[in-house]
Parts: sequence; structure tokens; C-alpha cells
Amino acid sequence: MTRRGLLGSAAGALALTVSAPVLRAAAPLNIVATTGMIADTAQRIGGDLVAVRGLMGPGVDPHGYRQTRSDIVAMTRADAVLWHGLYLEAQMESFLADLARKVPVFAVAEAVPQEKLLSHADYDGRYDPHVWMDPLLWQDVTLEITRALSSLQPESTDAFARNAEEFLGELDALSAYAVTHLSAVPQEKRVLVTAHDAFGYFGAAYGFEVVGIQGISTDSEAGLNRISELVSFLVTRGIGAVFVETSVSDRNIRALIEGAAAQGHDVTIAGALFSDAMGQEGTYEGTYPGMIDHNVTTIAAALGAEVPDRGRLGKLAVGS
Repeated sequence: MTRRGLLGSAAGALALTVSAPVLRAAAPLNIVATTGMIADTAQRIGGDLVAVRGLMGPGVDPHGYRQTRSDIVAMTRADAVLWHGLYLEAQMESFLADLARKVPVFAVAEAVPQEKLLSHADYDGRYDPHVWMDPLLWQDVTLEITRALSSLQPESTDAFARNAEEFLGELDALSAYAVTHLSAVPQEKRVLVTAHDAFGYFGAAYGFEVVGIQGISTDSEAGLNRISELVSFLVTRGIGAVFVETSVSDRNIRALIEGAAAQGHDVTIAGALFSDAMGQEGTYEGTYPGMIDHNVTTIAAALGAEVPDRGRLGKLAVGS
């Protein structure tokens, strides 16, 4: 079934649950979302029919995040909680399982079909959770968020479906922009070295070799042997550009640069990428499309492709 068909079917099925005409506008749904990416998408789909609170702001690492007392209050009072799943919020899983007995709780990334997920040698039986790195995979999450909101407020299903269709089109355009500019990076330069292994889906989508100092979780430690291996990798391959992440310490990246310098090989930080969190609230980079636009534009420019000065829509901050 097509995407439009899925949205239409959901709207039709949920419309049947409304037994009487709605005479007044429903109060906005009180939604709590764990990550900024989920919060932004839920707000785009819900519009003024939802009030969304995101727990994890700019620079926050979801892998080790623990709920605060105010988070607990917000989630227990919410109409629903949207969390990522796929073991991203590992420290919160037992709390969310308990909460699900009282409040509707949706693990929205677990709607991504299993055949689209990447397994990881370090995590037997689990999958790489960083599906937001590919806008086309994020479409599956968008559809799941749409279904969740529609189940909570059936009378608004048509409005949610319209907003979702518009957002899905934006994700199509974002993906097309990424394909165009990342394919212009010379083949020999398509190596992305970052602080942790958050860019696997990015690499799979756009044909990049991705090397993270840490594994897919920032809880994993990068020992001296790992740093030494990657120094040799950079020197042997002649790689001169690496990237830091806004939600991960740059300590290991700087150790890598120093190790390469000790062997007479210059490596520079080519830019800062948004990996597990978006940019500052109120900025374009603080939205999901802006986050991806920034990453694509930064990577493509640093590795030799021509890109628009301020990204796909000319909205990126100067020097972003």
C-alpha cells in the first residue's frame, strides 16, 4: 500500500470510532517525547492540536540519560509518551515499562521494519537505533507517530494525516538533497570518522564508510588499543578530516588527532555534527529537517563537494 493509502486507511478506520459529531475543538493533547527528533516530528504532525514537551534538549546524550523528578511528573501527567525504543533510552526502559500500565506509551522507532534495521556485532540481538540519520527511514517513524496521535484523538485524524503528508514530502525533498550533494563527494573521500558509531544508516543510504571511535552506544569505552588502531587507519588511508559531535565529548577525537600528528600525519576537525541531539531550540538546526540539512551540508562541503552556502533552503546559520 502507498504512503497516502496508509494515511487514508488509518483516517478511515479511526473515523469509525467517533460515534457523534464533534461540537467543540478538543483540548490539545499533552505529549511528552524523549528525544528532540521525536518531539519536533510530533509537533509538525500535531500542529496546534498537541502540546509537546521534549525531555532531551540540545547536547543531551540519550544513551545514558536518566529521567529527572520533573520528567517523571511530566510523563505521569501526559496524555501519552513517545519514546524511541531500539534500546536508545536504555536507562529509562524499566521506568517506561512501568509507566505503560498507567499512560499510553509508544516506542515509535520500533515501527521501522526489521529488514531495514542494521544489526551490530557489539550488540547481539539488538539493532542500531540511529534511524533518524536517513530521512526515508524517519518516514516510518513519522507514520507511527501519526497513528499514535490519531488513536489518542480520533476526531483529529484527518488533520494529523494532512500534516503528516506535508512532512513526509519534506523528508522526500531532504533525502533528494542529500543524494545530490553527497554523491558529488569523490569516492576516495567517502570516509566519515566520528566520535561514536551513530552514522551507520547515513553511510548505508549514501555510500559512505563510517568509522566511530566508540560503538553505537556512548556508554562503550574507547581504549588505547582502539585509538591506536584508528590512528593507523587514518595514516594508512591518508584521511585528513574527522568530525566531532555536539552531544559527545571531543576527547577521543582530539586523542586521535594527536596520535596521527605524532606519526607526521595532519588531521583536522572538519566540522561538528548533530548525532543524538538537534541544535538549539528556536533555530533551524533545532528542527529535524535542519539537523539533517546541517549534517549533509557540513559533510559534503568538508569532503570536497560543492554545496549551497547555507544549506538546502538557505536557512542554516552562517558558518554552520
